[in-house]
Formats: sequence, structure tokens, C-alpha cells
Amino acid sequence: MENTHIVGAFDKDLKKIEGLLLEMGGLVELQMADVMMALVKRDTTLGQEVRDKDHRIDALEQKINERAVRLLALRQPMADDLRMIIAIMKVSASLERIGDYAKNIAKRLSVLVQAPPIGSSEKTLKRMSDLVQLMVSDVLDSFLKRDIELADDVRHRDEEVDLMNNTLFRELLTYMMEDPRSISVCMHLLFIAKNIERAGDHTTSIAEQVHYMASGSLPTDERSKSDITSTMAVHPDMES
Repeated sequence: MENTHIVGAFDKDLKKIEGLLLEMGGLVELQMADVMMALVKRDTTLGQEVRDKDHRIDALEQKINERAVRLLALRQPMADDLRMIIAIMKVSASLERIGDYAKNIAKRLSVLVQAPPIGSSEKTLKRMSDLVQLMVSDVLDSFLKRDIELADDVRHRDEEVDLMNNTLFRELLTYMMEDPRSISVCMHLLFIAKNIERAGDHTTSIAEQVHYMASGSLPTDERSKSDITSTMAVHPDMES
């Protein structure tokens, strides 16, 4: 009877931590959506709201970690339960980083709203962000359902984000070479694209934790990584 009570108390505590994690994920999704809306609509007020709300995500991560550590100390879980708690702590860390990327994007809006749009760059950024938002939504769903197939699908979708980032990188380099006056704005756009790309990377990390949590092992297949911006050379003939 006592053992049943202990197991029941552990499950109850674990459910509360899971609830906090899903709440955190929902806030991160909203932050990503709001910051891109602020960019497209050139709404600095909304951008400031994104920056101001980041502390809520940080506070949830801290609460999750505190409760997870307490659960580890008091219940000393093993096997599946231990994997679950470890995965939750790693997922919360990744969600916190995605929230930071949204805040970093918001910080750049004050510069971007003072300049006209550069080609189709803002639309491309919005499409990239939409992809990442859907990945976050799906990976949280996979966490809730312990769905390995959905988690693995999210991992492989990140390649599309990388490819869009590569294309935008080339486009913005061309604009900077054609008109040096655009360099400042283009650099901010490149940093935004990198923040979105990194948010996608952290989402795939969450997917890997879901795989680990559900199966007891990390994925064995090599995730395709197509971001080549760090090694992309600039050639004069790119201007033509």
C-alpha cells in the first residue's frame, strides 16, 4: 500500500513538471510568432513585448529544474522514470534557448524599421520562422504522446530551414555587394536568419530527447545538416 502511494505521488509530481514544460513550450511558440509579426508589420511595440515576456520563459525553466532536482533527490527514480526527468531538463534548456533567439530578433527591430525591406528577405524569414514554429508544436506533441516517428520527422524537417537560410545568405550577400549602403540592414537580417536556424537546431535536439525518452537510446541515423553559411565563399561573379 505504501509503495502504491509513493508511485502515485511520483506520477503526480511528474505530471506537474510535464505541465510546466508544455506551458513553457506554448510561450516559446507565441514568442516566435509575435516577433515575426513585429518584423513584418514593423511593430516595435510588439517587439518590446517579446523582449519583456522572455523572463516568463526563464522563470519556467528555473521552476522545472528545481522541481526535477527535488524529484530526483526525494524519489530516486530509475530506468524509464529517470530518463524522463533527464529528458525534461534538457528539453526545457532547449526551449529557453529558442526563447532567447526570439528576444534577440526583437532587439534588432529598432534598426530594421528605419530602413525599407531588402528584396523578399522578410518574407523568407517569416517562412523560415513558420517552419520552426510548426516544428516546435509538433515536437511538443511528440513529447506528450511519446511519438518517436513524429519526433524523427521533426529532426529531418530541419534541413529545409537550413536550405532556406543558405538561399537567403546568398541573396543578402548580393545586395551588400551591389549597394554597400545596405550592409548594416543586411547584417541584421543575417543575424535574424541565424537565430531562426539555431532555433531549428534546438528543436531537433528536443526531438532527440523525445526519442531517447521513449526508446532508451538516441537516434542512430545521421541527421542531415545543410547549413553551409559558415563556409560559403564570396566571389566577385556573384554580382552578375
